[in-house]
Amino acid sequence: MKQYPKSLKFKKNHKVNNSFLFLREQKNFFPLYGNFGLCALSPGKLNFKQIEACRKSLRRDMKKQSKVSLRVFTYHSITKKSVGIRMGKGKGNHFMWVGPVRPGRVICEIDSMHQFLAKRALRTATYKLPVKAKAIRLKY
Repeated sequence: MKQYPKSLKFKKNHKVNNSFLFLREQKNFFPLYGNFGLCALSPGKLNFKQIEACRKSLRRDMKKQSKVSLRVFTYHSITKKSVGIRMGKGKGNHFMWVGPVRPGRVICEIDSMHQFLAKRALRTATYKLPVKAKAIRLKY
């Protein structure tokens, strides 16, 4: 999985507005590629290491019984000034890439026939994330 975007219009982004994060997700709230999904219950920002840890945990639990697909991508650049720098003198340097997550967003999906195994794998994957999440099932 790619860690950050290949090309950008601007090098540094504005800070993500908290009111944006606390809105309910309108588009990505049901599984597309699988039967089971991991749905965020609280707002937050996921970095690449957290997403990768979640993916590895799912692969380890499900082995080759299912297909895992991720629905979040780290596209937002966070900047930070180094310690000991005085105020002013412009915006800080690039620090890390994050993917903002709203409540209701599906973070990852599993295409599995075994309901018990899928729910257990998704529950272990929630421990790797900084946001509250729950396992959901696509209703047929």
